[in-house]
Amino acid sequence: MKIYIKTFGCRVNQVESEALLEEFLRRGHQIINSPQYADICIINTCSVTRNADKDALKEANLIKRKNPNARLILTGCFARHGAKEILEKVKEAEIVQKENLPQNLFKQNIDWTVKEHHGKTRAFVKIQDGCTNFCTYCIVPFTRPIKTSKPKKIVLEEIKTLIANGYKEIVLTGINIGNYFCTETKTNLAGLVKEIFALDGSFRIRFSSIEIPTVTDELLEVISKAGNKFCNYLHLPLQSGSSKVLKEMHRHYTAEDFEKRVQEIRQKIKDIFIYTDIIAGFPTESLEDFENSIAFVSKIGFAGLHVFSYSPRPMTAAAKLPQLKPAEIKRRADILREEDLILRQKAAESLINTEQEILVEEKSKNEKFLVATAANFQKALVPLSTPKNTLVKVKITKSQDSICYGK
Repeated sequence: MKIYIKTFGCRVNQVESEALLEEFLRRGHQIINSPQYADICIINTCSVTRNADKDALKEANLIKRKNPNARLILTGCFARHGAKEILEKVKEAEIVQKENLPQNLFKQNIDWTVKEHHGKTRAFVKIQDGCTNFCTYCIVPFTRPIKTSKPKKIVLEEIKTLIANGYKEIVLTGINIGNYFCTETKTNLAGLVKEIFALDGSFRIRFSSIEIPTVTDELLEVISKAGNKFCNYLHLPLQSGSSKVLKEMHRHYTAEDFEKRVQEIRQKIKDIFIYTDIIAGFPTESLEDFENSIAFVSKIGFAGLHVFSYSPRPMTAAAKLPQLKPAEIKRRADILREEDLILRQKAAESLINTEQEILVEEKSKNEKFLVATAANFQKALVPLSTPKNTLVKVKITKSQDSICYGK
């Protein structure tokens, strides 16, 4: 059969789609890039914002227009809480929850491991699922409420296979990877990565994102001793620089706690780049709170921001509060995105005349350079003669528009 898979949202969704793709290929089916001629179309949905819901519905309607005879399956976070809305708007759709998908498609369960990331130079390994933090803006605890961790043995075997298949960078991902805990061996995240670093081969490990309260002293000690096998990069979601708003978001730290931990991390890991998530326009965010947030972001000196415009999510506590006007939310998000550009430019400029180890990935849009990623996640353009899919040391000669150039 011909299979089309469309994925929205986080790295966890992307890894899960890759695992399905590989299972289809193992069974002799064909993966195609257009739904027009597919026998089965699978939409792996996200629901972190209302726009994510709309994107999934738009894709489903597009598929039914282009290929009305295809079997159309929606799974993922929006499919879990929004099944009624989906079926009202796309009556031909099937809703299959993620945990039931392997049985539905293959008549057996799968372990969601990945051996190849087709067309990718970096590999993603899902080690954990689920969250029960119930931040007041977040729908994830309602769509992925069960916390599970992949057994340590399976994680290590998956990573060994990826290394053997030539992957030089492996990204550990999950809904909340700091909560990783293998029940069979009583291994936490620190213990897991310690064993990963001991594996043979030329590779480096990156965390996709990790909550700052779960960056324990034990974990920090392990990653600080890993040398080049751990990328000097962390993505630490902040969400607001106002302690008042953080409390109302039900985040488990204050702005002062966050700043103190960042200082400790920087003392332990040389030249680390730290990125963050931040929400613009949370319902209780006053103008003073927003200004404090901007000042805090600048003070911390992040290497970049991932800016979310707040949108109310079903079932969440914040959705029941009086909401800010959309125009004001957009205004604040635009200001944060301007700050993001400033931070990224400063980060890139700080690397001029330094030596960086990069992973060479693909040709640039103008095909005059190769695009590479440094361990600290800085993007760099390098000569076309640079070996692809390899870890190479380069000297950064200049930066322009937050992109570095290396030789």
